[in-house]
Formats: sequence, C-alpha cells, structure tokens
Amino acid sequence: MARFPYLASAVAVTALLFAVSPLLTRDFAGFKPEQFPVVVDFWPAQPVGWTFGIWGVIYVWLVSSSVWGAIKHPHDPDWDAMRRPLLISLGIGMFWIAAANLSPILATGMIFVMAAYAIVAMLRAGAPSPMWQVNPVALYAGWLTAATGVGTSVILSGYGILQPQPAALAMLVGVLAVTLFVQSLKPTATAYPIAVIWALVGVIIANISSQGWYVIALCAIGIATIGLRTILSRR
Repeated sequence: MARFPYLASAVAVTALLFAVSPLLTRDFAGFKPEQFPVVVDFWPAQPVGWTFGIWGVIYVWLVSSSVWGAIKHPHDPDWDAMRRPLLISLGIGMFWIAAANLSPILATGMIFVMAAYAIVAMLRAGAPSPMWQVNPVALYAGWLTAATGVGTSVILSGYGILQPQPAALAMLVGVLAVTLFVQSLKPTATAYPIAVIWALVGVIIANISSQGWYVIALCAIGIATIGLRTILSRR
C-alpha cells in the first residue's frame, strides 16, 4: 500500500489557505501613516498600488504547483526538500495580513522569515520541472525579497530613524544586493528576478509624480543590472 503523501498534501492545503487568507481577514491596502509615531505622507520605496496585482499570479501558481506536485510527485525527494521550507513560509504567510493590520513591526519581521524560507525552498527546487516546481516559488520569493526592503524602509521612516528617501535608497540597495546574490546561486530561476524587476518598475512609477529622481535612478540601474544578468544566464 502506498504511503499517504503527508508533506505534499500539507503544502497543497497550506498554499490554498494562504491564497484565501485575504478573504478571511480585514482588508489590507498597505500600512497606514497613523500606524506610526512619525506620520509620512509618501514612502518612496513602496511600489504603485496596481503592481500588487502580482499576488493573484503568485496565489494561483503556488496552489496549482503544490496540487500538481502532490499528484504527480507525492514522494519525490527533490520535491520534498523544497516542500519543508515552503511549508514554513506559507504557514506564516497565512497570518501576515492580520499581523500587518495589528503591528507593522511584527508584519515586517514575518516578511523576513517568509522571504528567507521561500528563497531556501527555491534554491532546493530541482530543474526538471521549472514551470511547476521552480518558478512558482521563485516568483513568490522574488516579490517577498522586494517586500522586505519596502517594509523595512517604512519602519525606518515611520519611527523617525531615517528620513523617507534615505531609508528607501538604503533598503533598495539591500534588495538589489540580495537579488544579485540569490541570482548567482540559482540563475535558472528566471521568475525570481522578474518579480524584483516588477517591484522596481512599480517604485519608479510611484516616484515620478514626487520627482524622486535618486530613487528612480537607483531602480533603473537595478533593473538594467538584474535584467542583463538574467539574459546572460539564459544564454
């Protein structure tokens, strides 16, 4: 009798719960200025609102991937190596919106843990099935990488540690450094840099009206560098 795929099933169920968690909690449209002791009207590191629509793609792809993997590769050691850290990341993510409405500091700390485990899962994912195994997790990990920078810059400026623009510049440099390092470890995971580039495009658009040229220039340099490296890795 075949063993029941407990780990594969747990990941599939958790991915589904993660995807529906926004429907089960109070609406979240970003941190609010009144959540912080220092009121900031504009956070330069935060992408324009419509770029967050990428979450729809992430949710659908993660659920499809985990269900497909549970059916086609229920006991595959290569998949299981990825499933363990992914399960932790998604399990924390189920409660992220509730935490964000309660405490920006708690939510930002959770994002760091989610991103770390998502990156580990991506690095452990094998190459035989990039469509179903590697890239769904890579897109998720890439967006979380950008989110760590956004969340940290908001915390730094919202608590008066740095002014909004220096905080944004410092955290964007950090995001770019992490992205390039992770790219060097898994150059075949093209969805990872694509997610980061998407976030940087959103930051550029958000800063045009406020003429945040330093932030725009840094994002443009980041997009060019990450994009070139992605193209070269594909060759």
